[in-house]
Amino acid sequence: MHTSADSPGVHVPPPLFFAAAVVGDWLLDRPWPLPIGGGAARTTVAWVFVAAWAGLGAGAIGAFRRHRTSPIPFRPATTLVTAGPYTFTRNPMYVSLALLTLGLALFLNTWWAVVLLVPALVAVQQFVIGPEERYLRRRFGAEYDQYTRQVRRWL
Repeated sequence: MHTSADSPGVHVPPPLFFAAAVVGDWLLDRPWPLPIGGGAARTTVAWVFVAAWAGLGAGAIGAFRRHRTSPIPFRPATTLVTAGPYTFTRNPMYVSLALLTLGLALFLNTWWAVVLLVPALVAVQQFVIGPEERYLRRRFGAEYDQYTRQVRRWL
């Protein structure tokens, strides 16, 4: 999804919100460890989340490339991408970054990234998705409204 340079909102690259959760995890886990446990099962689930991140993220970027529009949120959208992973979520790139964050929490064996993912998702919703949706509604009108009725914002 996209916002234009003239749209309201904070122009922070969305991956930084998720990176902040992981950095916060690292900082908080040192003085206040919150281990997840689970040994090999935890590591296996972490790999599943990382694989899902890679597949979903690559599918989303591939859909943008096939439609010849930029996946960078602050560039104007030339077309409304509704194919590939955009058929089941309007925000597959952000869902994929959440999956990566969960995978990293499992690899790091700490609940802090999971806890900090909640405010990261709230921030992405408020400062990225909200402005993107307003921009796309202005840019694509009824086509975007129809799309939002058919496909959920997250999952």
